[in-house]
Amino acid sequence: MPRTGARGGPRTRAKISEVATRLFLERGFDTVTVTEVAREAGVSAVTVFKHFPRKEDLLLDREVDAVGLLRSAVRDRAPDAGALQSLHDMTFRLLEERHSLSGLKDGSIPFFRTVAASPALVARAREIASDLQQTLAGELEDDPSFDGDASLLAAFFIAGYTTVLVETARRLIAEEPADTVAEDHRARLERLFDSLTSGVVPQP
Repeated sequence: MPRTGARGGPRTRAKISEVATRLFLERGFDTVTVTEVAREAGVSAVTVFKHFPRKEDLLLDREVDAVGLLRSAVRDRAPDAGALQSLHDMTFRLLEERHSLSGLKDGSIPFFRTVAASPALVARAREIASDLQQTLAGELEDDPSFDGDASLLAAFFIAGYTTVLVETARRLIAEEPADTVAEDHRARLERLFDSLTSGVVPQP
């Protein structure tokens, strides 16, 4: 019985997220209540908040994944790879995979439109970016092999990556050709890392 409950936790969370996302994309974030999400998912509002402390996190639910990627980029990199190179490799891997955190996943336009239409979601997205910046700075500060300015690199990387994502979302919402947007996304990432390499991380 306890093991069944343990398996049910992730399943319940996934079900709530699936239902909430569908309702938000169909009707808009601000018009859907947590009570409606709970009813549609067949759970109580208390259960919803147990899995998602904020309503906004029902849609913006990839922060844990982003934290894991940042930590892995710093902690699990090859001995001969610098932190910035590892962040570069991680970022371009997301791009190649069309991962949802790359902003280029197929079918993302309704999500972007929903976020852009809600001041609450935009504000929460900024809070998440700030939290990710602090996470990355902390990881770099704790890394004895990193000899750059941890707070500056974290601030510039998160701000730069966010800027690329926002521009990509804007162009996709405007229905520009997906391949053209992806090419520009790649070029902007390359410029971001060129700037970080020359301006933040000490050169040998």
